[in-house]
Amino acid sequence: MMVRKEAIIKNKTGLHARPAARFVQLTKKYQSELKIICDDREVNAKSIMGVLSIGAVKGKKIILVADGKDEKEAVAEMVQFIEDELSAIDQDNLAKE
Repeated sequence: MMVRKEAIIKNKTGLHARPAARFVQLTKKYQSELKIICDDREVNAKSIMGVLSIGAVKGKKIILVADGKDEKEAVAEMVQFIEDELSAIDQDNLAKE
């Protein structure tokens, strides 16, 4: 069975280099096949090049998909990262400026 969930990119800078690297790092602990769908593109969520190539900017709706043994946990953590941790990364970056 496959799990799918939508998320909206809410942070100012989107899923750019540093957050994309952190996102991919968290996906690597899951055995399930993980995908991100953005517009009409589907990429491997465990691939930094794939994640960067979708151009997920503020306001963009993405669909997170997992298929495998730990699919529910994987999608839950990916959504939590997109919806909560990306904003925290923006706040950390503002604090450093």
